[in-house]
Amino acid sequence: DHVAVFLERCGVTAAFGVVSIHNMPILDAVARRGRIRFVAARGEAGAVAMADAHARVGGGLGVAVTSTGTGAGNACGALVEAQTAGTPLLHLTGQIPTGHLDRRRGFIHEARDQPGMLRAVSKEVYRVPSADSLAWTLRQAVRTALARPAGPVSVEIPIDVQEVGHVRAYDLEPVSMAVLRPLDGPIERLADALAGARRPMLWLGGGARDAAPEAARLVALGFGVVSSVNGRGIVPEDHPASLGAFNLHPPVEAFYRSCDAMLVVGSRLRGNETLEYTLDLPRPLLRVDAEPSVDAGPYAADGFACSYAAPALAVLADLLDGRLAVEPGFAADLAAARRAAEAGMRDALGPYAALFDEIARGVPRDFVWVRDVTLGNSMWGNRLPSLAGPRDGVHALGGGIGLGVPMAVGAALAAGGRKTAALIGDGGLALSLGELATAVQENADVAFIVMNDRGYGVIRNIQDAKFDGRRRYADLDPPDLTGLAGALGLRFHRVADAPSLPAALRDSLAFDGPALIEIDMTAIGPFARPFAGPPVRARDEARK
Repeated sequence: DHVAVFLERCGVTAAFGVVSIHNMPILDAVARRGRIRFVAARGEAGAVAMADAHARVGGGLGVAVTSTGTGAGNACGALVEAQTAGTPLLHLTGQIPTGHLDRRRGFIHEARDQPGMLRAVSKEVYRVPSADSLAWTLRQAVRTALARPAGPVSVEIPIDVQEVGHVRAYDLEPVSMAVLRPLDGPIERLADALAGARRPMLWLGGGARDAAPEAARLVALGFGVVSSVNGRGIVPEDHPASLGAFNLHPPVEAFYRSCDAMLVVGSRLRGNETLEYTLDLPRPLLRVDAEPSVDAGPYAADGFACSYAAPALAVLADLLDGRLAVEPGFAADLAAARRAAEAGMRDALGPYAALFDEIARGVPRDFVWVRDVTLGNSMWGNRLPSLAGPRDGVHALGGGIGLGVPMAVGAALAAGGRKTAALIGDGGLALSLGELATAVQENADVAFIVMNDRGYGVIRNIQDAKFDGRRRYADLDPPDLTGLAGALGLRFHRVADAPSLPAALRDSLAFDGPALIEIDMTAIGPFARPFAGPPVRARDEARK
């Protein structure tokens, strides 16, 4: 009961997990109190992915509950994803009785050094040794999860601790978080470096999601803006000053060379978004981040301020007001670079350009866009269609496939009535087929768009490009999705040609609940230009 009360007071409205003999007391309390919606996922990886996406879209603390041992191990891949994305997530796992802990007696659900396993994939790991330490441990765990850079935190609660009948009263009030604000000297130096810029750019990462109003103030002063994949929508991507997430396309890199300053906020400038750290970014390159270590990354900063994004951008907007003299042609050049980047991307799509057009026309402006790691997402989904809000996009940033279906469920339950659309490949779908049943059971309002090429398309392309066309182990024999949808009671459309897409998409988006659209790529044909992994600069050019 104390766990349930604490989560309620932290503002948690939904939790996700798999019931087990080693977490039943917690889940019984959640059910009896009836204030938190518990979603019974079909697997622990799916539960954590749902909690991750729920936190990204809802802006709160994600909560996942698993069993110990194998159950906690099943959660590890999704915890890696939450760690990569910087998602504040509380992973509550049971544990065997304290009298048998760490003794290797073969107790049911025992795992050797479970904290060590979880420490590799969590920001921190805590164990509750007694009921009297429960409140302190939970508060410390949530504080750690929420502190920037945020991340998943695992807490072990042994079953005998969960079953204690009477404990003393605890302080179960929600955690209050301090805000990391910039020191005067560093932020003033950043302002001085930016004040003389005539073509300044602002790069926003996922760490700036809570700074949309402050980012808008800098754009109003004349900054152009571009985002990482995790920072999409902080400034609406249909804003005329936005490059969206077109951050590494040749026309954009050429445009960067004309810019005379870039401020990077809350972003690691990841390798797959910077041509393995060779993308030619404007100088001076100035950075704001809550993690001091980014200052020593591949892109050495010409100026750095350690701070949360919102307070730093607010101070910079105050300091720069009236001090910028942006060139009159800057906005037009930025818009031209984006148009050229979009045109190049569309040229590569071939027959699937029509798919993008229908999605862009059919979805409401405030829809939530979830993407698994799949060929279609790498080709266009990560950058199109435009997103309007900082919490409207969810993508498997860690690069692991199979998280799209559960992420879409978690996102939909946090979307507040907005429509969720999910772009998934048949390879990723195979890893999480069971969570389609969760989507039906919870009536998650998701249009699942499955790009079915009967295998791992990007792997085939890499094998064609680098292994003389020797395709090995990339072909899959997917289930009959028509029969699967019928067995699950899932609304279903199969699209084998472009003309049949609009009606299928309109019906799925209008339907209040889960619907699945299968795009038969073997019938429609390949993309006009193959995608063979994240773009990299040619080795000889990179050496230069």
